[in-house]
Amino acid sequence: MNDKVRLFHLPFSFMLPQKVAAEKGYFEAEGLEVELVERDRGDVDWKYIPAEESLTDDHGVDIYPICKWESIKRTWEMDDGRIVGKGTFANQPYTVYVREESDLADPSDLANVPVGVNKRTGQEYTVIRALENHMPSDAVTLEHHGMPTDRLRALRDGDVEAVSLLEPQSTLAEKLGFRPVLQFENHMGIVGADAVDGSVLEKFIRGYERAASDINEHPSAYRDVYLEMLRADADVAPDLFDDVEYDALLEDIEVPRYESPEVADREELSDHLSWMKRRQLVDESADIDAIVAPIER
Repeated sequence: MNDKVRLFHLPFSFMLPQKVAAEKGYFEAEGLEVELVERDRGDVDWKYIPAEESLTDDHGVDIYPICKWESIKRTWEMDDGRIVGKGTFANQPYTVYVREESDLADPSDLANVPVGVNKRTGQEYTVIRALENHMPSDAVTLEHHGMPTDRLRALRDGDVEAVSLLEPQSTLAEKLGFRPVLQFENHMGIVGADAVDGSVLEKFIRGYERAASDINEHPSAYRDVYLEMLRADADVAPDLFDDVEYDALLEDIEVPRYESPEVADREELSDHLSWMKRRQLVDESADIDAIVAPIER
């Protein structure tokens, strides 16, 4: 008998194998009956994962991916499952962009300059960690500017001096004439509800790995599904595409190589938790044993 799980899907470029594994039956082949839970891009005006609602309790989700640092915050502050996995998932970095005419040329130039992010999605912590490598911690300044299309519009209109983006919106940013000044890795966590034990996690990882290998071997076969998010952005923010040759934009976007998630590393997450406490990003009483699931590696 298959294990049944409700799997929350983020329609971001780095999560493509998860959807492929669900739709092509790779999870099912491993003994995992998956119900993919998705939100329509047209219904999302801030973030795909609700900041004030628990996915595991309020929405009955068993597994969900989210930024590594946000996974720490959600599991502790909202009791929204426990962290069971981790990964970078794809060779796609975050990139901080500025306008072409900007005087900002080096990452250190971003000190005390607001960088546009989508807060409470996790990317803010990723950006903080990256910027701290180039400036004092108290010089890191972030501003909430919402979804990638909102951040691009804010940069275009001069409402913010810099924004962080991932692919495929990074390619759109370059087509719009924006200039990169900093790149850094995107780190994700996998969070599971109480029902997700080591057996379920291993089935999830094996199905995911099969999909990632399939995409890596035949990237052209997955271009259309990979580009779905950018097409959805064009529907909700057509003004951003007015001065871009749309077909040329799509041709310039490559399907990345993917990696599989791994079992969560308790020691590594404990170090990240300590950093978040020092930066007062999470409560001082946060306990790693309440955050990471006791699954053996």
